[in-house]
Amino acid sequence: MQTGAFPVKNGVNGANGSSGSMVRRILLGSQLRRLREARGVTREAAGYSIRASESKISRMELGRVSFKARDVADLLTLYGITDEAEREPLLSLARESSVAGWWHNYSDVLPNWFQTYVGLEGAASHIGVYEVQFVSGLLQTEAYARAVVTSGHRTGLSKEEVDRRVALRLERQKLLLSDQAPRFRCVLDEAALRRPYGGREVMGAQLAHLVELSELPHVTLQVMPFDTGGHPAESGAFTLLRFPESEISDIVYLEHLTSALYVDKPDEVAQYEHVLDRLLEDSLSPERTRDLLRELHRSR
Repeated sequence: MQTGAFPVKNGVNGANGSSGSMVRRILLGSQLRRLREARGVTREAAGYSIRASESKISRMELGRVSFKARDVADLLTLYGITDEAEREPLLSLARESSVAGWWHNYSDVLPNWFQTYVGLEGAASHIGVYEVQFVSGLLQTEAYARAVVTSGHRTGLSKEEVDRRVALRLERQKLLLSDQAPRFRCVLDEAALRRPYGGREVMGAQLAHLVELSELPHVTLQVMPFDTGGHPAESGAFTLLRFPESEISDIVYLEHLTSALYVDKPDEVAQYEHVLDRLLEDSLSPERTRDLLRELHRSR
């Protein structure tokens, strides 16, 4: 029996489709970094060779930007990789990583910093979430999502923009119902269930929806009750992503008002994994969580 928020990686490649392009970018970036370091080439020199800046090389090596096959070819030459048998797999990765994800259709309402997250979310094999303010986006009903979007932007959003933001959220949710759905573990603070969004009817439907989703075999939903008092997630909401590729590090996603932070240093990620373990251990069990959800639903 596996313990902990996430099981140990098995190295199986499960990424595919447009979300897989994000993983391919990360894999290609990490390989280019290793080749550069092995050759003793600075980021500045690498950038000069492809008429780019040092920061562009850094973003490429982190998989945060798309790759041009020509740039990858020039970098491989700089790093001494001239054998076609060695170059072709990496050039192939560059071509495959340029496939636009479905979320690019929502670029008008999707900040650049969140595009990266959507791609990573779609490629993850395990997702761990702690949410405080509201129900996790992957678990929201359409009406609840609309209430969250409009409450967060009381002015400045047209009806069309609201519709687009809600449509994007609903599109992301297809992930949990797909044939390759990730293992999803979510801890909701009780405050997220008691803070009303959209009125009694909307909240009632949202609570019923949570009960339904919690019964999916790959979904674990637990509530951190008020009675627990203090708990280790004192810094607030976070998301842990794990990927089937052993070469890709686990990532912690921390969202801010106008930006996001992606944490991938192993020692820092390990701290978040420990916190998620503690949250899962100290929260109501999945069965008691469903009882609470039903109780709150009846009381509305």
